[in-house]
This record gives sequence, C-alpha cells and structure tokens, in this order.
Amino acid sequence: MPQFYLPGPWEIQKPTTLTPEVAHHLRVRRVQAGESFPVFDGKGQVARAELLLLSGKTGQVQLSNIHTDTHRETPYAITLAQGLAGGDKMDWIVEKAVETGVQSIVPLQCERSLLKLLRPSDADRAAKRRLHWAAIVQAACEQCDRTVLPTLEPIQSFETFLTTQPAPALKLLLSPDATDHLADVLAATPPQNCILMIGPEGGHSPAEEALAIAAGYQLLSLGERILRTETAGIVAITTVHAIWR
Repeated sequence: MPQFYLPGPWEIQKPTTLTPEVAHHLRVRRVQAGESFPVFDGKGQVARAELLLLSGKTGQVQLSNIHTDTHRETPYAITLAQGLAGGDKMDWIVEKAVETGVQSIVPLQCERSLLKLLRPSDADRAAKRRLHWAAIVQAACEQCDRTVLPTLEPIQSFETFLTTQPAPALKLLLSPDATDHLADVLAATPPQNCILMIGPEGGHSPAEEALAIAAGYQLLSLGERILRTETAGIVAITTVHAIWR
C-alpha cells in the first residue's frame, strides 16, 4: 500500500478526518474499515492510519506510531530554477525533479520560454498551472516515499529571481556552450545548498547568461551532447547526488 498525504496537525488521542482526495483513493483501492495504511504530513512526520469509516467524500482514521522520518532527504538542498517549457513538459519536469530529490522548484519565465504566464491577463491561467503542479508534487512524493513536500515557488521572471532569491553558496547555470563541466566542479566542491538553473526550449539567451554571471552563477556544461530542457535538469540533479553522495 503506498503512503498518502494527510496534512496536519495530527492528534493521536482522537480520530483524524480524511481529505476528499485520500477518501477517494481508499474507495478506489477498496480499503475496508479496520485496515491500515501509511500517511505523511509533508513536513517529515509519518504515521499508521487505521480506517474507521468512509462516508461520502470523506472519512475518519485513527493515527498511531507518529514519528519523524526524513531519511530520504539529502543534507544539502537543491533548488531547480526551471525555464517554463511548453506542452506537458513542465508536468514531467516537476514530477521527475521531486522523484530525484529537489527541495525547491522555481518556474521561471525566460526570454525564450514558449509558455508565457506573467501577463496580467494570464493570472488565472498561471494560478491553475501552479495548483496543477502542486498536485504533481504531492503525487510524486506519495509514489517515491518522500515525507517532505518540496516547495513550489510562484512563477516569476528570470530577472526577478536573480534579484530576490536567497544566496546559497553554489549557483550553477547549465549551458550547452559552457566549457567547464558540472561534474568537475561538483567533485572539487564540498556538498552544500545549490541552485541548478535550466533554460527553456532554446536555452537561456546571451543576455540572461550575462545577468546570471553578474549575479554569481557559474556557467557549466553537462557534456558533449545538447539535452532537451526536460532532460537537462534531471541529469543535473542526478549528477549532484552521484558525486556528493
């Protein structure tokens, strides 16, 4: 039985009400009263939930063995600053970024982004996209047994992110034109919080790369082949884990 996301606060003394989403999944799986399944609160707490009843779109469970379990999280935090990609590519990127272990995802509208969501007329559309991606984050955590929900930041412009983001020790922009390699830099650097910045289809523009360098980013390559935007971030995240862990 997979784990289910059940937001806190939890109480062990009295029954906890299920969200409509969890209740629906339990009905689909034909879980009966008296059966147990794992739950997590998205902040590192896990528990066993015994189903007491299902009624309509909700239900109740009794929680037990509440404890903290964050062993699948890394001691360093990876932020994926991802240029908005068209079609369903962003869905795939968000899902795989969670599975491979990022702690924060920042969707960026870049100069070459095919998907544009920062015009005033696009506010409703942008809000719906963010809610959709947040649901993907939750489902991916349930699937890969992560107990901490990664942060999904609001959609913002490339320039805004450079001026408002916190200052971790390592800022890396992946570019097919770079001469230094990501693996070499990681091998010579102790594990620490980092930002991996990935361009949209067509990559970052020269002006954006210049702004990033001025903001303290290193321009690095992933290798001899040019990767698609939906591939580059996942390769970069995996490279970080392979070398630092």
